[in-house]
Amino acid sequence: MSFTKAFSPALREIRILCSQTGPASAGTRQFILNRYPTIKDLNPDLPVLIREAKDTPARIFARFERGVEKHVELDNLSASDVETKVAQLLS
Repeated sequence: MSFTKAFSPALREIRILCSQTGPASAGTRQFILNRYPTIKDLNPDLPVLIREAKDTPARIFARFERGVEKHVELDNLSASDVETKVAQLLS
């Protein structure tokens, strides 16, 4: 997924958790730098929460309608691998 179109209206929220400085979160931080502006441009009303804390494992949560929530672990992945995992989560 190249994040070039708006997400499904069933998606209610995205939460990204990662470490500010930890090497295991480097790919996730790079993904945020590269893709966050595009995601917000195409989905201006979608809450995208980014939470950074020391030694937090990198992961992303997606909340859908009816309270359904899914997540994937992103520790030690490259930015392109993170993008692939996020695309799988959101599809």
